[in-house]
Order: sequence, then C-alpha cells, then structure tokens
Amino acid sequence: MRFLHVMIRVKDLEKSLDFYTKLLDMNMVRTIMLEDAALYFLSDEDGQTQIELTANFDTPENGYENGNAFGHFAFEVDSMDEFTKKLHAHGYEYLYEPFYMREAGSKIAFIKDPDGNEIEIIEK
Repeated sequence: MRFLHVMIRVKDLEKSLDFYTKLLDMNMVRTIMLEDAALYFLSDEDGQTQIELTANFDTPENGYENGNAFGHFAFEVDSMDEFTKKLHAHGYEYLYEPFYMREAGSKIAFIKDPDGNEIEIIEK
C-alpha cells in the first residue's frame, strides 16, 4: 500500500493554484471535472506526493472551516533564505518566522495558504 494524495477544499481556485505552483513549486498533474466540483491534482518535484485542490461549485461564501484535528502540511526547502525571498516576492508573510528547532535538527517556519491551512517549511 502507498499514500497517494491529500485533498483540501479551496475557496479561490486561482489564488490556491498560484500559491501551490508558483510559491511551493508544485506541478499540475491532472484535472478532473465533476458535476459539482473541479479537482486539480498537484505533485511535488519527484512526483511522489500529491495535493488535490477541490473547487466545489457551491462553495460557502466565507470558505471552509478547518477542524481542530488538522495540523499542517510540511514542505522541505534547500535554503530558508532563498524561500524567504520568494515568499516576500509573492506577497506572503510568515505565520511563524524561521527558527532552529534543536530537537528536529533543522530550521523551520510556518506559513498559511490562501484558505488558512498551515504549512511548515523545513530546511534540513
């Protein structure tokens, strides 16, 4: 058995596609159109991990609420400094600025996507 993807619902598809493809360098793999939604599958650079962005046609006006069980996604970067430049160039800010986490042996930071999902950025 292997893990295939995680699905998140998005309020503004264009903002989410821009965020995940331009800031986090994910690649569009495929799109599936359903009666009630459009599904956009994005993959990381090695094609092993995917996120499915689901744009329901009847999206609540205020978007979706995250439950308290969900924590965050995590992405690895080669350079936190380079990622910080890219983050600011795209008009985003950190939720939690980069810091060294001794227990994990890496530098980490947190951002939020356009729908408020937390994303951990890890520099190994």
